[in-house]
Amino acid sequence: MQTTTLRVSEPQEILALVPHRLGFRPRDSAVAVSLRPPRGAVGLVVRVDLPHLADEEDGPLLARTLVAHLGRDGASRAILVLYTDRDPRGEEGSAQPAVRHLREAAADALGDVLVWVVTSTGYLSLDCADDCCPPGGRPLRDLDSTQVGAALVLAGSAVADSREDIARIRPQSGDVRRSVARVRRRWEHRCEEALLAGADAVGRWREDSLSAWRDAVAIVEAGEPGPGGAPWGRIEAGLADRRVRDSVLVALVPGTADLPERCVRTVPSTPELDAALGGAMALILDPSRGVVPPVRATAVNEAVLEAVVARGRTGAQAPALTLLALLAWWRGDGARARLLLDGALDADADYHLAELLDDALMAAIPPGWVRHGD
Repeated sequence: MQTTTLRVSEPQEILALVPHRLGFRPRDSAVAVSLRPPRGAVGLVVRVDLPHLADEEDGPLLARTLVAHLGRDGASRAILVLYTDRDPRGEEGSAQPAVRHLREAAADALGDVLVWVVTSTGYLSLDCADDCCPPGGRPLRDLDSTQVGAALVLAGSAVADSREDIARIRPQSGDVRRSVARVRRRWEHRCEEALLAGADAVGRWREDSLSAWRDAVAIVEAGEPGPGGAPWGRIEAGLADRRVRDSVLVALVPGTADLPERCVRTVPSTPELDAALGGAMALILDPSRGVVPPVRATAVNEAVLEAVVARGRTGAQAPALTLLALLAWWRGDGARARLLLDGALDADADYHLAELLDDALMAAIPPGWVRHGD
């Protein structure tokens, strides 16, 4: 999540930016954009369903919630962008009540909210009544030639066609998944044997499971994951163990060195280990210590977790999906985090780490580095 300074007199730049911030092209949506003082820097960009904001019962409460989020982001002004099929001026529909609810909620804190509309063919100002916005709006191709849009494309930013596409992980072929399943079952059997053998054997199994994660990271760093079952089946089985999952979580954080290995090796935990683990998590969560996730390492970690999901059992990937959601949230990609987390909770409605992250998303709590940046 980067802050791009834009002048409010350049609405087309903001309209070009919104899909890149969201990661997808919105449809039937209302998007509130925070403008921070002193020069209108774009801050929080938050999307809701347009019919929900327009609803006469739920809409006003949703509008107040949006305004509260913008206020916590430090907004002094705001823009509302509506994404709908056609020009809503002069017709009954969801646009007018949605705008009314948001403007009424924002009147005291943010003043008048400018409203822009993006249709399937053009863009326009909702309040424009003269020739500046012809019927159907100005052509969408104007948005493709903005400075912001060009800079984001050159920087490698891509926009998915739909919200669902930003979190879609396509399963591997049946042969690949059967190979992974054979390895997973063997690794689960080894875990059962270790549990019977005692704590030392369990510790070795956990260390070997973390070693499989390290192997997978090296494989992805070197190129595309291969078709074999190892180490993917070992990782899938290992992530079902909370200590292994937590050690992988710690391995996602930069500068943790051998802390993940210590996490699976030290039973019971020591005060020193607990302090080290707390310090690692503070780099994700703490507003005073939070860091931006490293781009290259985070992309590799996400690719490993996506490979586990694509090769693993369908509907049984709560650990990997939750870690993917955590990485997306840490990067500031709340839309992808929400969809991945929904998949994790569909797989296991009582998965505790997913529930904790769900609470953070529901409360619109950003990662530590975002709050530190404010």
